[in-house]
Amino acid sequence: MRLKSMEFSFRNNKESIVNTKNISILLIAITLILLTVVHLNYPFLMYSSKNPAEIDESVKIKDQDYEKCDISTGEWVPNPEAPYYTNMTCSSIHEHQNCMKYGRPDRDFMKWKWKPDGCDLPVFNPYQFLDIVRGKSMAFIGDSVGRNQLQSLICLLSRVENPINVSHTEDEHFRSWNYVSYNFTLASYWTPFLVKSKEADPDGPTHTGLFNLYLDEVDKSWTNHIDEFNYIVLNAGTWFYRPSMYYENRRLVGCRFCQIPNVTDFPTTYGARRAFKTAFKAINSLENFKGVTFLRTYTPSHFENGLWNQGGNCVRQRPFRSNEIILEGANLDLYMTQIEEFRIAEREGKKKGSSFRLIDVTQAMLLRPDGHPSRYGHWPHENVVMYNDCVHWCLPGPVDSWNDFLLHLLKIERRRSHKERNSLP
Repeated sequence: MRLKSMEFSFRNNKESIVNTKNISILLIAITLILLTVVHLNYPFLMYSSKNPAEIDESVKIKDQDYEKCDISTGEWVPNPEAPYYTNMTCSSIHEHQNCMKYGRPDRDFMKWKWKPDGCDLPVFNPYQFLDIVRGKSMAFIGDSVGRNQLQSLICLLSRVENPINVSHTEDEHFRSWNYVSYNFTLASYWTPFLVKSKEADPDGPTHTGLFNLYLDEVDKSWTNHIDEFNYIVLNAGTWFYRPSMYYENRRLVGCRFCQIPNVTDFPTTYGARRAFKTAFKAINSLENFKGVTFLRTYTPSHFENGLWNQGGNCVRQRPFRSNEIILEGANLDLYMTQIEEFRIAEREGKKKGSSFRLIDVTQAMLLRPDGHPSRYGHWPHENVVMYNDCVHWCLPGPVDSWNDFLLHLLKIERRRSHKERNSLP
Protein backbone atom coordinates (compact mmCIF):
# COMPACT_ATOMS: atom_id res chain seq x y z
CA MET A 1 0.00 0.00 0.00
CA ARG A 2 2.78 2.35 0.83
CA LEU A 3 4.56 1.48 -2.43
CA LYS A 4 1.41 2.22 -4.42
CA SER A 5 1.07 5.55 -2.66
CA MET A 6 4.65 6.41 -3.48
CA GLU A 7 4.16 5.30 -7.09
CA PHE A 8 1.02 7.45 -7.40
CA SER A 9 2.86 10.45 -5.93
CA PHE A 10 5.77 9.91 -8.30
CA ARG A 11 3.44 9.75 -11.28
CA ASN A 12 1.72 12.96 -10.20
CA ASN A 13 5.06 14.75 -9.79
CA LYS A 14 6.21 13.48 -13.17
CA GLU A 15 3.03 14.64 -14.85
CA SER A 16 3.35 17.99 -13.07
CA ILE A 17 6.91 18.41 -14.32
CA VAL A 18 5.87 17.53 -17.87
CA ASN A 19 2.96 19.98 -17.71
CA THR A 20 5.22 22.70 -16.35
CA LYS A 21 7.69 22.13 -19.20
CA ASN A 22 4.89 22.25 -21.76
CA ILE A 23 3.55 25.48 -20.29
CA SER A 24 7.05 27.00 -20.28
CA ILE A 25 7.60 26.04 -23.93
CA LEU A 26 4.19 27.48 -24.84
CA LEU A 27 4.95 30.76 -23.02
CA ILE A 28 8.33 31.07 -24.73
CA ALA A 29 6.69 30.46 -28.13
CA ILE A 30 4.00 33.09 -27.48
CA THR A 31 6.64 35.58 -26.34
CA LEU A 32 8.71 35.03 -29.48
CA ILE A 33 5.62 35.47 -31.68
CA LEU A 34 4.69 38.70 -29.88
CA LEU A 35 8.23 40.06 -30.19
CA THR A 36 8.23 39.26 -33.90
CA VAL A 37 4.90 41.02 -34.45
CA VAL A 38 6.06 44.07 -32.46
CA HIS A 39 9.35 44.23 -34.35
CA LEU A 40 7.64 44.04 -37.74
CA ASN A 41 4.91 46.55 -36.99
CA TYR A 42 6.55 48.81 -34.42
CA PRO A 43 10.32 48.36 -34.86
CA PHE A 44 11.05 51.53 -32.89
CA LEU A 45 10.22 49.66 -29.65
CA MET A 46 13.28 47.50 -30.22
CA TYR A 47 15.57 50.54 -30.21
CA SER A 48 14.56 52.36 -27.02
CA SER A 49 16.97 50.44 -24.85
CA LYS A 50 18.37 53.20 -22.64
CA ASN A 51 17.14 53.40 -19.10
CA PRO A 52 15.39 56.61 -17.96
CA ALA A 53 18.47 57.90 -16.13
CA GLU A 54 20.59 57.64 -19.27
CA ILE A 55 17.90 59.32 -21.37
CA ASP A 56 17.49 62.13 -18.86
CA GLU A 57 21.21 62.74 -18.92
CA SER A 58 21.30 62.71 -22.72
CA VAL A 59 18.67 65.42 -23.16
CA LYS A 60 20.25 68.00 -20.88
CA ILE A 61 21.27 71.21 -22.62
CA LYS A 62 24.43 72.61 -21.17
CA ASP A 63 24.24 76.11 -19.76
CA GLN A 64 26.28 78.01 -22.29
CA ASP A 65 25.52 80.86 -24.67
CA TYR A 66 24.87 78.98 -27.90
CA GLU A 67 23.92 82.12 -29.77
CA LYS A 68 27.46 83.52 -29.57
CA CYS A 69 28.78 80.50 -31.45
CA ASP A 70 29.06 81.10 -35.21
CA ILE A 71 28.86 77.56 -36.50
CA SER A 72 29.05 78.52 -40.19
CA THR A 73 32.86 78.79 -40.39
CA GLY A 74 35.43 76.29 -39.22
CA GLU A 75 37.28 73.14 -40.24
CA TRP A 76 36.57 69.44 -40.60
CA VAL A 77 38.34 67.40 -37.93
CA PRO A 78 38.69 63.60 -37.63
CA ASN A 79 35.92 61.74 -35.84
CA PRO A 80 36.89 58.07 -35.49
CA GLU A 81 33.56 57.24 -33.81
CA ALA A 82 31.57 57.99 -36.98
CA PRO A 83 29.47 56.81 -38.72
CA TYR A 84 26.52 56.39 -36.37
CA TYR A 85 24.53 54.21 -38.77
CA THR A 86 25.17 52.22 -41.95
CA ASN A 87 23.17 51.17 -44.99
CA MET A 88 22.61 47.90 -43.13
CA THR A 89 21.07 49.52 -40.05
CA CYS A 90 19.02 52.18 -41.89
CA SER A 91 16.63 51.33 -44.71
CA SER A 92 15.75 54.96 -45.53
CA ILE A 93 18.79 55.74 -47.67
CA HIS A 94 17.90 56.71 -51.24
CA GLU A 95 19.45 54.36 -53.79
CA HIS A 96 21.49 57.08 -55.49
CA GLN A 97 23.12 58.08 -52.18
CA ASN A 98 23.74 54.50 -50.99
CA CYS A 99 27.45 54.64 -51.79
CA MET A 100 28.42 51.56 -49.77
CA LYS A 101 25.90 49.39 -51.61
CA TYR A 102 27.35 50.39 -54.96
CA GLY A 103 30.93 49.65 -54.05
CA ARG A 104 32.61 52.87 -52.93
CA PRO A 105 35.95 51.48 -51.72
CA ASP A 106 37.08 54.20 -49.28
CA ARG A 107 35.57 54.89 -45.86
CA ASP A 108 37.43 57.94 -44.54
CA PHE A 109 34.85 60.39 -45.93
CA MET A 110 32.45 59.21 -43.19
CA LYS A 111 34.88 59.90 -40.35
CA TRP A 112 34.89 63.68 -39.97
CA LYS A 113 32.96 66.19 -37.89
CA TRP A 114 32.49 69.92 -38.30
CA LYS A 115 34.44 72.03 -35.79
CA PRO A 116 33.37 75.71 -35.83
CA ASP A 117 35.97 78.40 -35.22
CA GLY A 118 36.17 79.29 -31.53
CA CYS A 119 33.51 76.87 -30.23
CA ASP A 120 32.30 73.31 -30.43
CA LEU A 121 29.34 71.78 -32.26
CA PRO A 122 28.24 68.56 -30.55
CA VAL A 123 27.59 65.48 -32.63
CA PHE A 124 23.89 64.80 -33.20
CA ASN A 125 22.18 63.30 -30.15
CA PRO A 126 18.98 61.48 -31.23
CA TYR A 127 17.55 61.34 -27.70
CA GLN A 128 18.03 65.06 -27.26
CA PHE A 129 16.48 65.83 -30.65
CA LEU A 130 13.40 63.70 -30.02
CA ASP A 131 12.97 65.17 -26.55
CA ILE A 132 12.95 68.71 -27.99
CA VAL A 133 10.46 67.89 -30.76
CA ARG A 134 8.18 65.75 -28.60
CA GLY A 135 4.56 66.43 -29.54
CA LYS A 136 5.60 68.64 -32.48
CA SER A 137 5.95 68.45 -36.27
CA MET A 138 8.58 69.30 -38.88
CA ALA A 139 8.43 69.53 -42.68
CA PHE A 140 11.31 69.47 -45.16
CA ILE A 141 10.38 71.58 -48.19
CA GLY A 142 12.49 71.76 -51.34
CA ASP A 143 14.46 69.57 -53.72
CA SER A 144 16.29 66.22 -53.62
CA VAL A 145 19.21 67.69 -51.67
CA GLY A 146 16.70 68.59 -48.96
CA ARG A 147 15.46 65.00 -49.12
CA ASN A 148 19.12 64.00 -48.61
CA GLN A 149 19.07 65.77 -45.23
CA LEU A 150 15.67 64.33 -44.30
CA GLN A 151 16.86 60.77 -44.90
CA SER A 152 20.02 61.49 -42.91
CA LEU A 153 17.81 62.63 -40.02
CA ILE A 154 15.68 59.47 -40.18
CA CYS A 155 18.83 57.34 -40.15
CA LEU A 156 20.33 59.23 -37.22
CA LEU A 157 17.08 58.87 -35.26
CA SER A 158 16.87 55.15 -36.04
CA ARG A 159 19.21 54.49 -33.12
CA VAL A 160 16.27 55.42 -30.88
CA GLU A 161 13.14 54.78 -32.93
CA ASN A 162 11.95 54.04 -36.44
CA PRO A 163 8.87 55.96 -37.61
CA ILE A 164 5.69 54.56 -39.10
CA ASN A 165 4.50 55.78 -42.49
CA VAL A 166 1.36 57.92 -42.14
CA SER A 167 1.34 59.38 -45.67
CA HIS A 168 -2.02 60.24 -47.18
CA THR A 169 -0.81 59.62 -50.72
CA GLU A 170 1.30 57.15 -52.67
CA ASP A 171 3.17 60.04 -54.31
CA GLU A 172 6.81 59.76 -53.21
CA HIS A 173 7.15 63.54 -53.45
CA PHE A 174 4.81 64.08 -50.49
CA ARG A 175 5.43 61.79 -47.53
CA SER A 176 4.87 61.87 -43.78
CA TRP A 177 5.96 59.72 -40.85
CA ASN A 178 5.19 59.55 -37.14
CA TYR A 179 7.48 58.71 -34.23
CA VAL A 180 4.82 57.12 -32.07
CA SER A 181 6.45 57.18 -28.65
CA TYR A 182 7.37 60.87 -29.08
CA ASN A 183 4.25 61.95 -31.01
CA PHE A 184 6.58 63.65 -33.51
CA THR A 185 5.52 64.03 -37.13
CA LEU A 186 8.04 64.40 -39.95
CA ALA A 187 7.01 65.31 -43.50
CA SER A 188 8.50 65.96 -46.93
CA TYR A 189 7.20 68.28 -49.68
CA TRP A 190 8.83 68.22 -53.11
CA THR A 191 9.12 71.69 -54.69
CA PRO A 192 12.49 72.21 -56.41
CA PHE A 193 11.84 75.87 -57.29
CA LEU A 194 9.57 76.77 -54.31
CA VAL A 195 7.33 78.61 -56.79
CA LYS A 196 4.79 77.34 -59.29
CA SER A 197 6.50 75.53 -62.16
CA LYS A 198 5.70 73.35 -65.14
CA GLU A 199 7.92 71.26 -67.37
CA ALA A 200 7.49 72.78 -70.82
CA ASP A 201 9.81 70.38 -72.64
CA PRO A 202 11.21 67.13 -71.14
CA ASP A 203 14.29 67.44 -73.36
CA GLY A 204 15.04 71.15 -73.75
CA PRO A 205 18.12 72.84 -75.17
CA THR A 206 20.57 70.94 -72.96
CA HIS A 207 18.63 67.65 -72.69
CA THR A 208 17.78 68.30 -69.03
CA GLY A 209 14.29 69.68 -69.58
CA LEU A 210 12.91 73.18 -69.99
CA PHE A 211 10.75 74.60 -67.20
CA ASN A 212 8.24 77.42 -66.99
CA LEU A 213 8.74 79.26 -63.68
CA TYR A 214 6.01 81.57 -62.45
CA LEU A 215 8.28 83.59 -60.20
CA ASP A 216 5.55 85.59 -58.44
CA GLU A 217 3.25 82.60 -57.81
CA VAL A 218 4.03 80.31 -54.90
CA ASP A 219 3.75 76.55 -55.22
CA LYS A 220 0.57 75.82 -53.26
CA SER A 221 1.43 72.13 -52.95
CA TRP A 222 3.40 73.11 -49.85
CA THR A 223 2.04 76.49 -48.70
CA ASN A 224 -1.47 75.03 -48.34
CA HIS A 225 -0.21 72.47 -45.84
CA ILE A 226 2.30 74.13 -43.49
CA ASP A 227 -0.06 75.85 -41.04
CA GLU A 228 0.02 72.79 -38.81
CA PHE A 229 3.82 72.49 -38.56
CA ASN A 230 5.99 73.73 -35.72
CA TYR A 231 9.12 73.77 -37.91
CA ILE A 232 9.74 73.93 -41.65
CA VAL A 233 13.16 73.41 -43.25
CA LEU A 234 13.31 75.19 -46.60
CA ASN A 235 15.88 74.68 -49.35
CA ALA A 236 16.35 75.31 -53.08
CA GLY A 237 19.24 76.11 -55.37
CA THR A 238 20.48 73.45 -57.78
CA TRP A 239 17.42 73.47 -60.02
CA PHE A 240 17.84 77.15 -60.85
CA TYR A 241 20.76 76.11 -63.06
CA ARG A 242 18.37 74.25 -65.35
CA PRO A 243 17.00 75.89 -68.52
CA SER A 244 13.91 77.87 -67.51
CA MET A 245 11.45 80.37 -68.88
CA TYR A 246 10.71 83.20 -66.43
CA TYR A 247 7.15 84.47 -66.05
CA GLU A 248 5.92 87.36 -63.93
CA ASN A 249 2.28 88.47 -63.92
CA ARG A 250 1.78 85.54 -66.33
CA ARG A 251 3.95 87.31 -68.88
CA LEU A 252 7.26 85.99 -70.25
CA VAL A 253 10.01 88.32 -69.04
CA GLY A 254 13.12 86.31 -69.87
CA CYS A 255 14.80 82.97 -69.36
CA ARG A 256 17.88 81.10 -68.24
CA PHE A 257 19.78 78.94 -70.76
CA CYS A 258 16.71 78.71 -73.01
CA GLN A 259 18.62 79.60 -76.21
CA ILE A 260 15.52 81.16 -77.75
CA PRO A 261 16.00 84.21 -80.02
CA ASN A 262 14.71 87.55 -78.72
CA VAL A 263 14.26 86.22 -75.17
CA THR A 264 16.56 87.86 -72.63
CA ASP A 265 18.88 85.41 -70.88
CA PHE A 266 19.02 86.42 -67.21
CA PRO A 267 21.59 85.22 -64.65
CA THR A 268 20.64 82.31 -62.40
CA THR A 269 20.20 84.67 -59.47
CA TYR A 270 17.33 86.47 -61.24
CA GLY A 271 15.03 83.47 -60.92
CA ALA A 272 16.41 82.39 -57.54
CA ARG A 273 15.96 85.80 -55.93
CA ARG A 274 12.37 86.16 -57.05
CA ALA A 275 11.50 82.61 -56.09
CA PHE A 276 12.85 83.03 -52.55
CA LYS A 277 11.15 86.40 -52.25
CA THR A 278 7.81 84.85 -53.24
CA ALA A 279 8.25 81.87 -50.91
CA PHE A 280 9.19 83.99 -47.89
CA LYS A 281 6.37 86.45 -48.60
CA ALA A 282 3.91 83.55 -48.68
CA ILE A 283 5.14 82.25 -45.32
CA ASN A 284 4.88 85.67 -43.72
CA SER A 285 1.36 86.12 -45.07
CA LEU A 286 0.02 82.92 -43.47
CA GLU A 287 -2.13 83.95 -40.51
CA ASN A 288 -2.24 80.51 -38.89
CA PHE A 289 1.39 79.50 -39.28
CA LYS A 290 3.18 80.15 -35.99
CA GLY A 291 6.16 77.88 -36.52
CA VAL A 292 9.87 78.45 -37.06
CA THR A 293 11.19 78.68 -40.62
CA PHE A 294 14.71 77.34 -41.18
CA LEU A 295 16.51 78.09 -44.44
CA ARG A 296 19.22 75.58 -45.24
CA THR A 297 21.67 77.40 -47.47
CA TYR A 298 22.92 76.31 -50.88
CA THR A 299 25.58 73.62 -51.08
CA PRO A 300 28.05 73.84 -54.00
CA SER A 301 28.68 70.89 -56.29
CA HIS A 302 32.24 69.68 -56.88
CA PHE A 303 32.53 68.70 -60.54
CA GLU A 304 36.12 68.79 -61.76
CA ASN A 305 37.58 68.32 -65.25
CA GLY A 306 34.26 68.98 -66.93
CA LEU A 307 30.61 69.83 -66.34
CA TRP A 308 28.17 67.25 -64.96
CA ASN A 309 27.14 66.18 -68.49
CA GLN A 310 30.62 66.52 -70.01
CA GLY A 311 32.59 63.96 -68.02
CA GLY A 312 33.05 66.01 -64.84
CA ASN A 313 33.65 64.01 -61.69
CA CYS A 314 34.50 64.30 -57.96
CA VAL A 315 37.19 61.81 -56.95
CA ARG A 316 38.93 63.53 -54.05
CA GLN A 317 39.17 61.48 -50.85
CA ARG A 318 39.70 64.10 -48.15
CA PRO A 319 38.17 67.46 -47.16
CA PHE A 320 39.71 70.76 -48.15
CA ARG A 321 41.18 72.98 -45.47
CA SER A 322 39.49 76.39 -45.28
CA ASN A 323 42.59 78.06 -46.77
CA GLU A 324 42.60 75.78 -49.81
CA ILE A 325 39.39 76.97 -51.49
CA ILE A 326 37.08 80.00 -51.43
CA LEU A 327 33.44 80.53 -52.26
CA GLU A 328 33.36 82.50 -55.50
CA GLY A 329 31.62 83.01 -58.81
CA ALA A 330 28.15 81.60 -59.35
CA ASN A 331 28.24 79.75 -56.02
CA LEU A 332 28.90 82.96 -54.12
CA ASP A 333 26.23 84.82 -56.09
CA LEU A 334 23.53 82.24 -55.32
CA TYR A 335 24.53 82.02 -51.66
CA MET A 336 24.43 85.81 -51.22
CA THR A 337 21.05 85.98 -52.99
CA GLN A 338 19.65 83.50 -50.47
CA ILE A 339 21.10 85.38 -47.51
CA GLU A 340 19.82 88.76 -48.71
CA GLU A 341 16.27 87.51 -49.26
CA PHE A 342 16.37 85.62 -45.96
CA ARG A 343 17.34 88.78 -44.05
CA ILE A 344 14.48 90.72 -45.66
CA ALA A 345 12.00 87.97 -44.70
CA GLU A 346 13.45 87.81 -41.19
CA ARG A 347 12.85 91.54 -40.67
CA GLU A 348 9.30 91.30 -42.03
CA GLY A 349 8.64 88.25 -39.89
CA LYS A 350 9.61 90.03 -36.69
CA LYS A 351 6.76 92.50 -37.26
CA LYS A 352 4.22 89.66 -36.94
CA GLY A 353 6.14 87.51 -34.48
CA SER A 354 7.43 84.96 -37.00
CA SER A 355 10.78 83.25 -36.46
CA PHE A 356 13.35 82.71 -39.22
CA ARG A 357 16.59 80.81 -38.60
CA LEU A 358 19.53 80.09 -40.90
CA ILE A 359 21.14 76.67 -41.28
CA ASP A 360 24.26 78.02 -42.94
CA VAL A 361 26.15 74.97 -44.21
CA THR A 362 27.58 76.51 -47.40
CA GLN A 363 31.16 77.04 -46.22
CA ALA A 364 31.28 73.67 -44.48
CA MET A 365 30.12 71.82 -47.57
CA LEU A 366 32.35 73.78 -49.91
CA LEU A 367 35.17 71.96 -48.12
CA ARG A 368 33.77 68.46 -48.78
CA PRO A 369 34.51 67.40 -52.37
CA ASP A 370 35.01 63.88 -51.01
CA GLY A 371 31.43 63.41 -49.78
CA HIS A 372 29.54 62.92 -53.07
CA PRO A 373 28.43 59.60 -54.57
CA SER A 374 30.30 60.18 -57.86
CA ARG A 375 29.77 56.91 -59.76
CA TYR A 376 28.80 54.97 -56.62
CA GLY A 377 25.09 55.77 -56.70
CA HIS A 378 24.20 53.12 -59.27
CA TRP A 379 25.58 50.00 -60.96
CA PRO A 380 28.19 50.63 -63.70
CA HIS A 381 25.92 49.35 -66.50
CA GLU A 382 22.91 51.49 -65.54
CA ASN A 383 21.79 54.31 -67.81
CA VAL A 384 21.26 57.27 -65.45
CA VAL A 385 20.90 61.00 -66.10
CA MET A 386 23.81 62.01 -63.87
CA TYR A 387 26.42 59.24 -64.09
CA ASN A 388 28.88 61.01 -61.78
CA ASP A 389 26.83 62.63 -59.02
CA CYS A 390 28.76 65.49 -57.43
CA VAL A 391 25.62 67.31 -56.23
CA HIS A 392 24.06 64.96 -53.66
CA TRP A 393 25.81 63.39 -50.68
CA CYS A 394 26.60 59.84 -49.61
CA LEU A 395 24.73 58.45 -46.61
CA PRO A 396 26.27 58.15 -44.15
CA GLY A 397 28.51 61.10 -44.89
CA PRO A 398 29.05 64.83 -44.39
CA VAL A 399 25.34 65.60 -44.89
CA ASP A 400 24.81 64.13 -41.40
CA SER A 401 26.46 67.26 -40.00
CA TRP A 402 23.53 69.36 -41.27
CA ASN A 403 21.47 67.77 -38.53
CA ASP A 404 24.15 68.76 -36.01
CA PHE A 405 23.44 72.32 -37.18
CA LEU A 406 19.68 71.77 -36.97
CA LEU A 407 19.81 70.39 -33.43
CA HIS A 408 22.04 73.27 -32.35
CA LEU A 409 19.43 75.76 -33.59
CA LEU A 410 16.58 73.80 -31.97
CA LYS A 411 18.42 74.09 -28.65
CA ILE A 412 18.56 77.86 -29.12
CA GLU A 413 14.81 77.95 -29.82
CA ARG A 414 14.14 75.90 -26.71
CA ARG A 415 16.23 78.21 -24.56
CA ARG A 416 14.49 81.28 -25.98
CA SER A 417 11.06 79.79 -25.35
CA HIS A 418 12.07 78.94 -21.80
CA LYS A 419 13.29 82.49 -21.17
CA GLU A 420 10.10 83.96 -22.63
CA ARG A 421 7.92 81.78 -20.40
CA ASN A 422 9.92 82.74 -17.31
CA SER A 423 9.67 86.44 -18.16
CA LEU A 424 5.87 86.37 -18.22
CA PRO A 425 4.20 87.98 -15.18
